[in-house]
Amino acid sequence: MTGVEVALTLAMILLVVVVAVVLVVAMKVVKRLGSAGPGAAAVGDDPAFLAEKDRQEHSLASLRTAAEDATAAVDEARAAAAAARTEAAAAKAEASAARSEARRILDAARAEADSLLERAHRQAETDAEQARAAARRAGEREVSQLTTVAKEQSQDAERRQRRLDERERLLAEEAERLAERDRRITSTEAEFLEREASFVRRESALAEGEERHRAELERIAGLTADAARIEVVETIEAQAKREAALLVRDIEHDARSTAEQRARHIVVDAIQRVASEQTAESVVSVLHLPSDEMKGRIIGREGRNIRAFESTTGVNLIIDDTPEAVLLSCFDPVRREIGRLTLEKLVLDGRIHPHRIEEVFEQAKHEVERLCHRAAEDALVEVGITDLHPELMTLLGRLRYRTSYGQNVLKHLVETAHIAGIMASELHLDPVLIKRSAFLHDIGKALTHEVEGSHALIGADVARKYGEHEDVVHAIEAHHNEVLPQTIEAVLTQASDACSGGRPGARRESLEAYVKRLERIEEIAGGKSGVEKVFAMQAGREIRVMVRPDDVDDIGAAVLARDVAKQIEEELTYPGQIRVTVVRESRVTEIAR
Repeated sequence: MTGVEVALTLAMILLVVVVAVVLVVAMKVVKRLGSAGPGAAAVGDDPAFLAEKDRQEHSLASLRTAAEDATAAVDEARAAAAAARTEAAAAKAEASAARSEARRILDAARAEADSLLERAHRQAETDAEQARAAARRAGEREVSQLTTVAKEQSQDAERRQRRLDERERLLAEEAERLAERDRRITSTEAEFLEREASFVRRESALAEGEERHRAELERIAGLTADAARIEVVETIEAQAKREAALLVRDIEHDARSTAEQRARHIVVDAIQRVASEQTAESVVSVLHLPSDEMKGRIIGREGRNIRAFESTTGVNLIIDDTPEAVLLSCFDPVRREIGRLTLEKLVLDGRIHPHRIEEVFEQAKHEVERLCHRAAEDALVEVGITDLHPELMTLLGRLRYRTSYGQNVLKHLVETAHIAGIMASELHLDPVLIKRSAFLHDIGKALTHEVEGSHALIGADVARKYGEHEDVVHAIEAHHNEVLPQTIEAVLTQASDACSGGRPGARRESLEAYVKRLERIEEIAGGKSGVEKVFAMQAGREIRVMVRPDDVDDIGAAVLARDVAKQIEEELTYPGQIRVTVVRESRVTEIAR
């Protein structure tokens, strides 16, 4: 049964149960009314009875209505059941039709399968026949090939047999030749045996003659063979020792020359690596551009402008990725300043080509010369020197663009002259010659890029050339102890130079070198025994060493200060001087209650 049929059946059963219940209730009501018939007349006028009767009639009417509704529902359920049966019959008919159609399709499929199987059998027989024919043809071809190969192998075997016969003939001939050679060898061996016997006899005779000759030589020389051998060995040994000594001397000489050259290379390499920051600060100038487009105009077509600029000015022009800036590199500060002014004028003018570069270079050169001359005149006026040779004034003006550890050399000369004059006045000496010596002591730095050697000796030669006093020349050449100072002018020049260069703020160093120097100073003092704390003060120009009073006494403190100062002098390089102060402090504390 389908789900619809089951639902209809359940509905019919439910309606039948409801109708049965209604009928049972109706029958009970009818029976109650029948039992109350004889006394109806007596109570016909009783209102309660009438009300009860009306209520029962209404109940009966409602029961009848419910019975009629139930009957109608039963009829509808029967009609629905009939429709469901009709639908079930139609479904059964459709199922029967489907089964018949399935049987028909199955029969058709079986028939198609039988026909396909029959065709497959026929195709397989055809393929088998073709395969047998192909195998037959292949077998015939293989048989023919095998026959051909067999014929070739038989021919090859015949050829090999002929070669074997020829080889056997050749081997027989070779055997005959070997036999003949064996016979000749046998005869030759006999001859060799005879000759060997004669050689033995001759060798014994030679040995006897050699022995007699050696005895005769020993008799004549007065030496035995062993003594002669020892003497020869000693002679050869002495000669070998002499040659070895000469070889060692040559090797040592080569090693010294090579070591000296290698040491120079190492020192130069170290100086180049360590002095990179100072070199960059001393030989490079920066020129700011209005825009990065100006770099292309400075370079020019195929680089002709930059080549013309470098060949004319002697200054290397570095154009990199730095925005709106170019670098000018040259060891000569005056030439670098001329190049900077030339490039600045070209950038402002906007016309940059080789001919214009030469014109602007001449203008910048005259302008720098004029500035140098003016700077020299101002310095002479400030110091109070009037009679100076024009060439020395030119050299002094070039020092306007020279720096030493960030300190301008021309200003350093002016400051040194003032300090020397003050010290001379305090010592009741003539300040004129002393101020002149101090003012000219670094004049050689203007030529260090052109002449090799120490700037002190170069400056002394220049001063002597242009008629300076001999005391001034001596002070110039002795201010760095290339020559021992022998005059009061030389000593005061040294002292004033040290004061100007070593004063706080006069010269600057790179931050890394400054920090390393302070660390090394504290490390030197802290490595001594008995030291408790170390303080570097006044930018490294004074060091305070705190010692433990129980470990270091007063004499030990003085020795410690001297040792620290000596080690700092030997290991470090610094401007001015460094004061070492050793502090030994004893504290006793008591509490008053």
